[in-house]
Amino acid sequence: MSERKKIQLLIALLVIAGGLYFYERTSNPSLPTGVQADTGFSPLNVQEPTLQLDRLRRAQNDQYTGTQRNIFVAAPPPAAREAMTHTEAPPPFVGPQPAPPPPPLQVPVEFYGIESSQGRQVALLKNGDDVLIVAPGDTFMNRFRLLRIGNQSADVEEISSGRHATLPLVPPVDQGSGPTN
Repeated sequence: MSERKKIQLLIALLVIAGGLYFYERTSNPSLPTGVQADTGFSPLNVQEPTLQLDRLRRAQNDQYTGTQRNIFVAAPPPAAREAMTHTEAPPPFVGPQPAPPPPPLQVPVEFYGIESSQGRQVALLKNGDDVLIVAPGDTFMNRFRLLRIGNQSADVEEISSGRHATLPLVPPVDQGSGPTN
C-alpha cells in the first residue's frame, strides 16, 4: 500500500469515528452535555432575614474564663501542674529500663611500689608472687594499660572497654626472718 492510500484511509476512519461520537451524543440524552443546575435547591424559611443585634452584643460582652493555657507550649497549664505535683504521684515508668552501670573495674594486681632510674619512673605491680615492672603507656597482662604513676596511686585503663581504675599504693608487708628479741 502506498503512503497516499494510507493517509486517505486514516482520514476516512477519523471521519467515521467523529460521526459516530456526535450521533451517540445527540441520540442519548442521559449523557451529560454540560453543567446543569441543582434542581433540588430550596431556600431557607427565615421570617426576618435581618441581623440580630441583641445576640451580637451578648456574644461581644462574653468573657472567656478558661484555663488560660498557651496552646503553643506543650507543658500543662500552671494550675494543672500544681495540682498534679501536690495530689498525684507521677505515673510509673513504662518501657525498657536503662541498663545498669557496669561494675567498677577490677584489676587483679596490687600497686606495690615505684622505681626511678635514669629519670624514668616505673611501677611495681604485684600479681600473686609475680612482680611486673610497667612504665606509663605500657600494657600488662594483655588487657590493661598503665596511664599515670602518682606518689600514692597509679591510674590504669582497661584497653577493650576504656574504663579506668585507680590502684592505691599498698605498702609491702614486712616478713621478717623470725621473732625479734
